[in-house]
Amino acid sequence: MRSLRLAVPALLVAALVPFALPGPAGAVTVGAGSYAPSRPAGALGPVDSSGTPLTPKVTARMAGKPVPTNDWWSSLVFQRYPGNPYSENVYAHPLTFHAAAQGLGVGYPTSPNVTPDGTFYEFVHQDDLFVGVGGLNAPRTQVDGWSDWTVSPLWTDGSRTLRTTIGHGSPYVYAEASGGLARVAFNGATTVWSNTGTTLGVTINGHDYALFATSTWTLTGTAEATANAAFFSVAVLPSRDALSLFQRYAFSFVTDTKVSWTYDTASAQLTATYTATTTARQGTQTGTLQALYRHQWLNSADAVTAYRYTSPRGEMRLREGASFSTRTAFNGVLPALPLSSQADQTRLRAEIDQELSAADPWKGAVDTYWTGKALWRLAALARVANQIGYTAGRDRLLTLVRDRLTDWLTASDGETERHFAYDPTWGTLIGYRASYGSDQELNDHHFHYGYYVLAAAVLAQHDPAWASDSRYGGMVKLLVKDANNYDRGETRFPFLRHFDAYAGHGWASGHAGFAHGNNEESSSEAMMFATAAVLFGQATGDTALRDAGIYLHTTQETAIGQYWFDKDNAVFPASFGHDTLGIVWGAGGTYGTWWTANPEEIHGINMLPITGGSLYHAAWKSDITQNIAELRANNGGTEVEWRDVILQFQALADPASALSAYGSGLEPESGDSRAHAYHWLTSLNTYGTPDTSVTANTPTHAVLSKNGARTYVAYNPTASAVTVTFSDGQTLAVPAGTTAWRGPSGSSTDSGSGSTPTTTTTTTTTTAPPAGRDAFATIQAESYDQHNGLATETTSDTGGGSNVSHIANGDWALYRGVDFGSRTATQFSARVASGAAGGVSGLVEIRLGSPTGTVVGSFAIANTGGWQSWRTVPANLTATTGRHDVYLTFTSGQPADFVNVNWLTFGQ
Repeated sequence: MRSLRLAVPALLVAALVPFALPGPAGAVTVGAGSYAPSRPAGALGPVDSSGTPLTPKVTARMAGKPVPTNDWWSSLVFQRYPGNPYSENVYAHPLTFHAAAQGLGVGYPTSPNVTPDGTFYEFVHQDDLFVGVGGLNAPRTQVDGWSDWTVSPLWTDGSRTLRTTIGHGSPYVYAEASGGLARVAFNGATTVWSNTGTTLGVTINGHDYALFATSTWTLTGTAEATANAAFFSVAVLPSRDALSLFQRYAFSFVTDTKVSWTYDTASAQLTATYTATTTARQGTQTGTLQALYRHQWLNSADAVTAYRYTSPRGEMRLREGASFSTRTAFNGVLPALPLSSQADQTRLRAEIDQELSAADPWKGAVDTYWTGKALWRLAALARVANQIGYTAGRDRLLTLVRDRLTDWLTASDGETERHFAYDPTWGTLIGYRASYGSDQELNDHHFHYGYYVLAAAVLAQHDPAWASDSRYGGMVKLLVKDANNYDRGETRFPFLRHFDAYAGHGWASGHAGFAHGNNEESSSEAMMFATAAVLFGQATGDTALRDAGIYLHTTQETAIGQYWFDKDNAVFPASFGHDTLGIVWGAGGTYGTWWTANPEEIHGINMLPITGGSLYHAAWKSDITQNIAELRANNGGTEVEWRDVILQFQALADPASALSAYGSGLEPESGDSRAHAYHWLTSLNTYGTPDTSVTANTPTHAVLSKNGARTYVAYNPTASAVTVTFSDGQTLAVPAGTTAWRGPSGSSTDSGSGSTPTTTTTTTTTTAPPAGRDAFATIQAESYDQHNGLATETTSDTGGGSNVSHIANGDWALYRGVDFGSRTATQFSARVASGAAGGVSGLVEIRLGSPTGTVVGSFAIANTGGWQSWRTVPANLTATTGRHDVYLTFTSGQPADFVNVNWLTFGQ
């Protein structure tokens, strides 16, 4: 227990007068909070598998720098197993690696294996070749440098030294040798198909590689190649005809990589730029070749070459250039959904009282993970209590949360638990009691600490003084920085410990000591961390923290949809019989969890916790339905465990069915409560599911849509009223310190100060329904209600007027209220023109209800002779009746513009 605690009356916490407590002797004070400068007596930090304490495997040059644990390459620096001082398998993609005494083993696995039980697909590393120095026999590897997505391992045996640089997306291994000849040993069936002296083209185990040196390579049969060179490079080729392109950049060594991001509030767009710094080691050529993951090239307008690589994340596309950018929309997060006008408030109050009357509201939580879940459970209930005007219950909940947070965020003399301690050797804050290897393996800090930050964000709504940097906000931000340090000026922690900027998602293991590389299980808890960063940053006015959270949230959303849910059916191997993963690995993915094979948990671990940041799942609503169907099929019936969480996930696509199945209430998952689940389900059933086609000029917003009518929601934590503008032209006045919503099923506010909301029901809509468009008349393309990425120009087509232009992959146009009536449309036609370059083509598609909805009709288009060379193209349409929001969408395998559109119409 804590030796010093605040006595807090059960009243609104915002009324407290802020004051600072003296820290314990030796503690490092952060505002009114503090952390211990060393771990408590008897506690452990990082250890190997035998329990022996470890120090990072770094060279003297890197000593004292915060070590990037929890990365794709961390087994190079964190020696988990006493008998392996080199590394486990390391997956950079497209290349894979394994360090050994003779140097670096290099592979390019292209054929997936599915385990006999069908639960794991894997592209396991195999050494095709070894990069080294003649005679090298190093006793271990050390890390001699790193950047945002590269690492430089080093080998030395006293007389010979090898230093390499490897990285995500890089098809090259850059090598520096001393004390012996540059050496590349071939490990399998080898064919030499090109030899110009300083450049070799070889095929090993069916994979094409190129070897580049500054002097002539000497071949020893097909066993190895050596050269008298101080530096050299090896590259995996996408095809043999790429050899000359790869030769161009062979000596332009990558020396640094950095990601940066900017958030444009007005357009709700997050732009991330990935830049490699290069040095010409021979000649003057700079720049490099980078292979982009699917989540990157889908969201980038930067040109790529025609070359492709295979990876466990689907197709990678090769770009020529030292940088590229991605651009993604942010659909916002909320502290809570709006209260349904149809919710039974008596029931909500009774279910809140069930939690408050429990003998132990913490459910026995003593470690960082379960304490964090309990903190969020109680904080989420405080928001529900506030919305129904139950201020006494709200204040009791907030007091519980504040007391326990304050306890954990303050270190006291002699205490052994409920505090954080800094480990300077590894550059990390460890909470004690720890759990699930968060101390000895440095696992899961983003999962554990994210709950603390999220609960603090709710508390900040009601007690901004408590959340200020001078009180406990500074310690909250240190928890953020330990897990995912976004501040390059912060020297206590590595940059983005848990988040892999290039891979687009997090890694959970501190040591990555597995044959399959590192892994990430609960993508949804990683998104919870991002949500917490956005909400706490917004509540405290810290835009750097907020924008870092938005970067994490938007980037992970694109990766999760592809790599956990395979929403486009383009990533998982065809032989893998599952539609979702429980765990993503460097080598592939598994339909499983770390602790059970139950389908409820396999699916549910990427759903929980349900928060106001969980709305991102609605970007793949059809996959939500597919996910639930697979769960129940594999479970042999309706889920039993975690059913409240699973139904809340289902409600993002089908709230009516989820609410009906929930009924009078279910036993909640430990991090949830009956009141929160019922509040969530009724809210979505009343207001509708997330509409991801609309954004707002505040990051704390959501748009919900039911039967084509929208409800607009926004949270304003500032001290002044604001007017929020949505991308469809709607506005919403939001008072200070308040969440407001307006829609056809009710309009209200949820004030942080606790004023009882007055929910009203109205028959008017906030968006005037458009006059019906006759589906069988001509619809001018430029008459869209909303668009993404389009422009208009004067047309020379018959009839004059304007056409839609500059259309490329991912663009779309929305036409609201297209009325087919009782007639059945089975065709559509569009007037199109294209001046696209040779080899550039795409699809013009019709979707209903969403830009990511099912395609009901499409046709392909390529160059028609010019951008004003018009033709009418007909196509079949899935039988359609009634009235719909019609989306004209555009898909292409190339980033270039490929079509103009003048008009469209439907036919029978």
